[in-house]
Amino acid sequence: MRLNINKLSLTVAMLAIALLAACAASMPTKVSNGALVGPNGMTLYTFDKDVAGSGKSTCNDQCAKNWPPLTAGGMDSANGGYTVITRDDGSKQWAFKGKPLYYWSKDKAPGDMTGDGFNKVWATARP
Repeated sequence: MRLNINKLSLTVAMLAIALLAACAASMPTKVSNGALVGPNGMTLYTFDKDVAGSGKSTCNDQCAKNWPPLTAGGMDSANGGYTVITRDDGSKQWAFKGKPLYYWSKDKAPGDMTGDGFNKVWATARP
């Protein structure tokens, strides 16, 4: 009987670890120096013209070339404060607290935050 309880405990522990790893792996961002950063370590930004919770990005075409969206995969789904929106071109983008997330093309290295305050409508995304 004791052996079966140990096996059960081990199985439950392994399942819990797997579940935690799956949740951590599905988070699209990390925090670095108080800012949200993408998987590549680059700073993420929000755009004041995007309406939180609308499920829409107003940054398309040339804007999206300068401010590339943090793309989501087809199998990605909402998790915690993160949601997935559909862009005008049909691609998927991550949003945090309802605001779509973007990179800034002028940032060259992880830790750069040169887009913060740009044209008074772009801000570093913060947790």
